[in-house]
Amino acid sequence: MPGSPDSFVRVRGAREHNLRSVDVDIPRDALTVFTGVSGSGKSSLAFGTIYAEAQRRYFESVAPYARRLIHQVGAPKVGEITGLPPAVSLQQRRSVPTSRSSVGTVTNLSNSLRMLFSRAGDYPPGAERLDSDAFSPNTAVGACPDCHGLGRVHRTTEESLVPDPSLSIREGAIAAWPGAWQGKNLRDILDALGYDVDRPWRELPAGEREWILFTDEQPVVTVHPVRDADRIQRTYQGTYMSARRYVMKTFSDSKSATLRAKAERFLTSAPCAGCGGSRLRPEALAVTFAGRTIAELAAVPLVELADSLTARDEASRVLTQDLRSRIEPVVELGLGYLSLDRATPTLSAGELQRLRLATQLRSGLFGVVYVLDEPSAGLHPADTEALLTVLERLKAAGNSVFVVEHHLDVVRAADWLVDVGPHAGEHGGRVLHSGPVADLAAVPESATARYLFDHSPAPARQVRTPRGQLKVGPVTRHNLRGVTAEFPLGVFTAVTGVSGSGKSTLIGEITPDLAGVGRLVAVDQKPIGRTPRSNLATYTGLFDDVRKVFAATDAARARGYGVGRFSFNVTGGRCETCQGEGFVSVELLFLPSTYAPCPDCGGARYEPATLEVTYRGRNIAQVLDLTVEGAAEFFADTPAVARSLSTLLDVGLGYLRLGQPATELSGGEAQRIKLASELQRGRRAHTLYLLDEPTTGLHPADVEVLLRQLHGLVDSGHTVIVVEHDMSVVAGADWVVDLGPGGGTAGGRIVAAGPPREVAGAEGSATASYLWRETHAKG
Repeated sequence: MPGSPDSFVRVRGAREHNLRSVDVDIPRDALTVFTGVSGSGKSSLAFGTIYAEAQRRYFESVAPYARRLIHQVGAPKVGEITGLPPAVSLQQRRSVPTSRSSVGTVTNLSNSLRMLFSRAGDYPPGAERLDSDAFSPNTAVGACPDCHGLGRVHRTTEESLVPDPSLSIREGAIAAWPGAWQGKNLRDILDALGYDVDRPWRELPAGEREWILFTDEQPVVTVHPVRDADRIQRTYQGTYMSARRYVMKTFSDSKSATLRAKAERFLTSAPCAGCGGSRLRPEALAVTFAGRTIAELAAVPLVELADSLTARDEASRVLTQDLRSRIEPVVELGLGYLSLDRATPTLSAGELQRLRLATQLRSGLFGVVYVLDEPSAGLHPADTEALLTVLERLKAAGNSVFVVEHHLDVVRAADWLVDVGPHAGEHGGRVLHSGPVADLAAVPESATARYLFDHSPAPARQVRTPRGQLKVGPVTRHNLRGVTAEFPLGVFTAVTGVSGSGKSTLIGEITPDLAGVGRLVAVDQKPIGRTPRSNLATYTGLFDDVRKVFAATDAARARGYGVGRFSFNVTGGRCETCQGEGFVSVELLFLPSTYAPCPDCGGARYEPATLEVTYRGRNIAQVLDLTVEGAAEFFADTPAVARSLSTLLDVGLGYLRLGQPATELSGGEAQRIKLASELQRGRRAHTLYLLDEPTTGLHPADVEVLLRQLHGLVDSGHTVIVVEHDMSVVAGADWVVDLGPGGGTAGGRIVAAGPPREVAGAEGSATASYLWRETHAKG
């Protein structure tokens, strides 16, 4: 309330998701951390209730158009919230960044650099001054016309399109063509055009080979298919499309990721000859500042860029000063080794998270609540210290900082702690503690307290004996320069190092071709789907068995409903308004589009008649609404379903709903779903499991559950290699490979390798001191 001396955000009757009519008071102008096991309800409180209510109030205050959408976007289930300032959310982004996204675009530093070149650059004599957009490869006026601002051109060659020239066209010489009927159609058209489709490709005249692969002509001919004995095929008009045209069209236009990936295999990529890979028009590259083009300055590390920005006059002084002040927080967060043109997809999660935080430091907002979603995700303990400095600065600037977090060092640094639990899903949803951190020690129910106040070293465990070595390298890529690593087989290995030290680059070189790998399973954190249509049940395959159960009921048989009737992906049983998604996309003028429940099925995904069929008192939509834990009880006597659910429980995902949309899952949850899908396939021959930060987003109690599974794989004869920042995980490994000592050009080499206790004593390692604390004495 305006003018109120009350300095708390007071929440009354919060019922979002699994919250049980929660009442909690949280101080403003403080660093508050929300803790609890995965699925306990902490995100439902911080994001689903507090931030959602702040967003709803924003909608209400802006315009009639926004107010009209409030009922679609949905208000949080809460009785009342008082003392709530405007809120800014820094959630983990689930979207996959594009190749045009870079460090410069994420931080808006590119805008400042372009402005500097536009206003204060050195132009050739007689050249007209350019607008700042002319220095951007992402605009029509700035992009190189040859590569459209990508810096690389994709081409096809005869070698890429026809890998085996000993084959004839009928035998499939043109590997880039589609399979099945479409490929046969193209072969029949060539035959009708008079080309010999039965002669080995290499024996065809060069002119014919060139036309078949690369022509832009699309002749239409009458095709007389060969008649099979069992069916009659009619003649038809067929249009020819060359192999290059097919590949380029599929690569640029297809909505299928699988088809695009297949097309990409037949393309060769090379730097654009027109711009030399700079992505810009010649007019922009003719302008310099401090003797360098904008492309050259965008390619140097940020620390070097800041040093090269010397002012010559008042206009350049103001612009260079602004740019340096924007670079400063990025360098402060340990990212000075990055360049502006570094593509976003090549950054680690930790690097991306800190870039967004650095941008917020420059925003100058005052009196707002920053709600952050696990900002320490993907951060080395050394980087976490820099993160804490930034959070303190946000608070010192007059803001409240609410952080959903699992990292114990961040929890210990909080002014106020809200612990939610005691367990996940329906066994959680209560606030166990809201107050100073130290007072949590008196709460016996808290899973967090057990880890927060335990300073005893990790128990020494017998290090496994490897049964071979996997040699990787020498690797020269990104910041790795001729690095060779040896990974022991049949044991648990942790790869450590600060963000940007080269960890992901190194393990990315592990391929099935290397001697000793055998079967390779790489489990990453990429989303399992990009729309609400994809979910846990469909991804793991357990939904196929659930649909069979429903199709076998007496009611389904009486109505003639088959398995397909219970799929929300095909016409028949699904709701046609939302086409089985359960959601409709709401386009907003001033914000990203959001999803709202379907007005006809209310999110159930199915049409009414399908929902009349029940199994043990539940319809198919109600089964999708069960948690994994609840479904395990419900399908306990259905072996095929129970087996899949058991593996999901084993990796700590019992709190997720079967139909939970992929868009709501974190990267860590997506990774564990993939791991569960792999585990349910049963043991095979030796497999090397490669995981990138599998404990991201996990409470220490959940980490224990996951580690039991990973160590179980090793005990079964497999090899597990994880990139990891959690020192409790590293301390429990058999072998550690530590990269560094810093990030970027200051890293890229192996600093130490050996058992955890040996690496803990290594000199020159940023990891050693934190690992020593874990293996010898905490606190």
